Amino acid sequence: MPEPSPSPKRRGRLLRFGAACMVLSGVAGYVVVQYVTGGTGDPGCRVISGGGTGATYEITPEQAVNAATIAAVGTDRAMPERAVAIALATALQESGLRNLTHGDRDSLGLFQQRPSQGWGTEKQVTDPAYAANIFYEHLAKVRDYTDLPLTVAAQRVQRSGYPEAYAKHEPDATVLAAALTGTSPATLTCNGRSAVMTTATGPDAVRAALVRDFGQDVLRQAGAEVRTEGASSSSPPSGGTGTDTDAPDVGSGGRTVTLPVSQDTTAGGRSVSERGWQLAHWAVANASALRIERVSYAGREWVAGNTDSRWRATGSTSTEAAGSTGAGGGTGSVRIVTAQ
Repeated sequence: MPEPSPSPKRRGRLLRFGAACMVLSGVAGYVVVQYVTGGTGDPGCRVISGGGTGATYEITPEQAVNAATIAAVGTDRAMPERAVAIALATALQESGLRNLTHGDRDSLGLFQQRPSQGWGTEKQVTDPAYAANIFYEHLAKVRDYTDLPLTVAAQRVQRSGYPEAYAKHEPDATVLAAALTGTSPATLTCNGRSAVMTTATGPDAVRAALVRDFGQDVLRQAGAEVRTEGASSSSPPSGGTGTDTDAPDVGSGGRTVTLPVSQDTTAGGRSVSERGWQLAHWAVANASALRIERVSYAGREWVAGNTDSRWRATGSTSTEAAGSTGAGGGTGSVRIVTAQ
């Protein structure tokens, strides 16, 4: 005699149990793969407060690249850290730190600047470095902006229909500015790698991106010591006898770009240590886009692609690896190792 078929209610329970088992199996498999490969799922970056408050802020690699550009342009103009925080809070409100190709009416870019209002051409305002530079240009004209509430200073530049909107981003922007101007050492880390990579990678791409954000002086001031490990040539400092005085030739024989940091490479009276950590954090922020695998400075090192992505002590005592060890600083180097 055939067994009776399960009741509809029992069949439903069996189906749900089977589905749950499949989901759990999939999750377990994912966890194992991530553990074995050192993957971290979606790539992301984290900034922690250097003031011991425990405050953290998480952003995507795209946001990190744009934030690093905003900070670099600000310090290149010798703007104070407060100005960088104001700019970051403004970009967080206007675009979420994304270089938007749309907006209200003809608003575009990180700061949603309008070509029709004299901010520049469409191409210019969607260039993050240009957009940041013209924002700072207008901010510098605001009297006593460093003493004003952040939202007031931002509003006097932006003329937004929501003048109080910038205030809510101040805590995150302040933590981010401290890391990206170098005043909070070893506080920015990123994990994972972006699925979308730039077509240009390697030391030459790193150098081009440095010039894009900091200007030619970031390489010119460092002079002949800016090099790629394994390269056979380098040009002399600006004013030497080389054929290219705009930027040293770092060659193409290796994967490591070394950026010496000394008093000559600082901007706006900033310390050597701050400049070094700004360059180191800039490299980490650009790691996904430029396929940077390793960054070291001041006796600490960050390595891409780890589940525990943090700055670790290197144990090195060499001048190049150790960098400047205090706020007064000595002369050290930021070392950036690329995937190719």
